[in-house]
Amino acid sequence: MELHISRDALLKPLQHIGSVVERRQTLPILSHILFHAEQERLTITGTDLEVEATAFIPLDNATPGITTLPARKMLDICRALPDGAQLSFTKDGERTTVTSGKSRFVLNALSTKDFPSTGDIHPVVTFTIGQERLKEHIERTQFAMAQQDVRYYLNGLLLEVEGQHLRTVATDGHRLAICDSDENDNVDNNQQVIIPRKGVVELSRLLESNEVVVRVEIGQNHIRLITDQICFTSKLIDGRFPDYQRVMPEKITGHLIADREMITQALVRASILSNEKYRGVRLELGENVLKIGANNPDQEEAHEEIEVAFQGEAMEIGFNATYLLDALNAIKTEQVQIGLLDASSCCVLQGVGDEKSRYIVMPMRL
Repeated sequence: MELHISRDALLKPLQHIGSVVERRQTLPILSHILFHAEQERLTITGTDLEVEATAFIPLDNATPGITTLPARKMLDICRALPDGAQLSFTKDGERTTVTSGKSRFVLNALSTKDFPSTGDIHPVVTFTIGQERLKEHIERTQFAMAQQDVRYYLNGLLLEVEGQHLRTVATDGHRLAICDSDENDNVDNNQQVIIPRKGVVELSRLLESNEVVVRVEIGQNHIRLITDQICFTSKLIDGRFPDYQRVMPEKITGHLIADREMITQALVRASILSNEKYRGVRLELGENVLKIGANNPDQEEAHEEIEVAFQGEAMEIGFNATYLLDALNAIKTEQVQIGLLDASSCCVLQGVGDEKSRYIVMPMRL
């Protein structure tokens, strides 16, 4: 194997692939990335057995070959080289030599036969969607995923495909995030799958904010996303996602509309003196006014008051400030609408004029 490539062309794909590779691995081969050179293309792959990422980089007349290289060392080498540097790779037996100018690195390679590969996932559903749209789906909902919950099916993101309709849902049992769109290909087989947290986080990094189309393939145990530059595969969580429709409020009696940035900053300030563990804040709703209060075990208090448009009966209700702020930060419109029923029911947040995403937060006792 012999190939020549610029540092600038290699660095970004290496960063994407290297993020998949875990620092601590039980199998030595999992700390390596697979370099597969063809005459006009370099394919680099990294995996941790749960997710697998592959990048495709154009080449000029390389000598075909295949090797494995330590992911972290290779990434550190690329980062340390100056912009515009040219790298040459030459494989000789069990070692691969990387040269750039007067710099020379000799790296040990492990057997390529030991490198695991997901292979064909035998898709049952296939559709295409713009990268920016799919990235938006993930960014609007991923924050509500549970972390290391014993209910393992909550530690991921629900992806629903029905006809041309795509929906992502995440919940940790205390809050719920939903995002909808109708911009993907029409599919014949409706499908509902749960992508694990690691897969969701890596997808968010890999997807670009552009309208380049990504091909999505869903198999029995895996999901795969393919573009001209990347191929990403993740295992799916084998479990049944809770019936999130049951927590959707059937009736809303109070409607609050406020400037999103104003209510966000007021919550941030009030939460400074909230209980550090529970992060509770108290909302008092009256005619065109919202009062936000917080206190902590040290008898410290914070009070905020902002003007809002409110229709409904006056009420006082408590929420976790972090849950409200996460939802507000995911909303992109200038105005936010909060729907309420009573002091013991959840609230629904969404951007004014934005029907694509909704956020539900359960109340808490203060």
